[in-house]
Amino acid sequence: MPKYVILSKLTDEGRKTIKSNPKRIKEVNKEMEKMGVKVEEQYALLGDYDFVTIFDAPDKKVMTKVAVEMGSRGTIDTVTMAAMSVDEFIEAMK
Repeated sequence: MPKYVILSKLTDEGRKTIKSNPKRIKEVNKEMEKMGVKVEEQYALLGDYDFVTIFDAPDKKVMTKVAVEMGSRGTIDTVTMAAMSVDEFIEAMK
């Protein structure tokens, strides 16, 4: 299944939500999984972005739907990227 990475940055509203209910992060992950993706890993970051999340998604259409849905809530700004393993990359170079 294709892999995707989302870098996300909390908005002011998102920071308020996370401060009052940190478990909301896990709730959102479950909501995304109901839309057809699998959250593989997620990390909180220090720097320009607040979180990086690695997903498995059946295709780019499903991932697009998830990214737009998450961004439309007004609590995060996102950058979504397709990803491949280094082994896949090396294979593609042959």
